[in-house]
Amino acid sequence: MVHLILTGATGLVGSAVLHSMLANETISRVSILSRRPVKMAEGHEDKVKVMIHKDFKTYDETLLNELRDAQGCVWALGVSQNDVNPTEYFNITHDYTMEAAKAFSTLHPETPFTFVYVSGEGATQTPGMFTPLFGRVKGQVEQSLLDFHKVHPNFKFYNVRPGGVDWRHHPEIHPFIPTQQLYKRMLIGSIGAIYQNMATPTRPMGKVFTELALRKGEPLEGQDLGMEGRLVPNVAIRRMATQYD
Repeated sequence: MVHLILTGATGLVGSAVLHSMLANETISRVSILSRRPVKMAEGHEDKVKVMIHKDFKTYDETLLNELRDAQGCVWALGVSQNDVNPTEYFNITHDYTMEAAKAFSTLHPETPFTFVYVSGEGATQTPGMFTPLFGRVKGQVEQSLLDFHKVHPNFKFYNVRPGGVDWRHHPEIHPFIPTQQLYKRMLIGSIGAIYQNMATPTRPMGKVFTELALRKGEPLEGQDLGMEGRLVPNVAIRRMATQYD
């Protein structure tokens, strides 16, 4: 039986992942790190423990001991670049992630720990003049995780890049996700109707991310992958998701 860590459980991606983790019988325990209570976890206390964690740059020994036997993590914590200033965005997106990577790599350094980082389409290691902030910063996180892995080889990782996250056909999570603004609903409707390959349905997405966290972190195979089998773009997420539709 497996113990996994989840962050971002009150958001759209995190809710989809939590729904998948709750249904997965291989997983015996889910430790959620969250700034606030997680409504979806209520009634699942036999499997899920919500740990109120205010500072995502600090992990004390008491918390690490709670997480000591965790095999992996889905890191879905994040914020829109439109909701904070650039300095805050870098702090939340890059620094929080890397401080967690450093902390989790100490849980059982002699055996693999698998870290699934939720990046996004548009992330890049070669930004141009018109690359948005999120693309630059998430690209930096992806590279930082690769660099960290090279120094700490038992810290395994996958950078996953969902596209337009489509929650419409996943009613089980609707009571728990943030209210989606009108422009997002219209955009997802257009993507779903015209540019389906750019959409990422939440139900299979949650299952793919969960399954990646359950792996031993070895490189994946496929021509649509990057970073030596550790960068999973949306086309690969959709390919992997076909078995879960």
